[in-house]
Amino acid sequence: MSENKSNKTSIINLKPNQEEVHITARVLEAGPARVIQTRKGPRTISDAILGDETGRVKATLWGRKAGTLEEGKVIDVKKAWTTSFRGQVQLNIGSSTEVIIVDDTEAPPAEEIPEESPKAPMNTYQPRRGFKKGGFRRGGRRGF
Repeated sequence: MSENKSNKTSIINLKPNQEEVHITARVLEAGPARVIQTRKGPRTISDAILGDETGRVKATLWGRKAGTLEEGKVIDVKKAWTTSFRGQVQLNIGSSTEVIIVDDTEAPPAEEIPEESPKAPMNTYQPRRGFKKGGFRRGGRRGF
């Protein structure tokens, strides 16, 4: 699902698998950059909690963006994307995402930001490739 770059989305209205997401939010928490191991090798990330007048969302910052947010600042984020994990929508900020600090009045004070977070439907069980209900199938019919 894509949205027009000029249209801002309220945090509570974020849905999984959106692209070109544009929000304005206060940085409620900002973690330091750290390196994690992925299938594609080591990646630098950091986590943050962003909030607006509708709720809060966990954000993951990737690569050079990791560790760049400052708690308490209000930021305008363009070209972010969303994913979901354990029933929660998460915002992702990467190399093509624009992040600029804006006027403090663009988002409510931290104590006025609701605790609500955007929810994602829990994924139904999807077996890994090669697995079928009842166990692993090795191709061909056996015993016939």
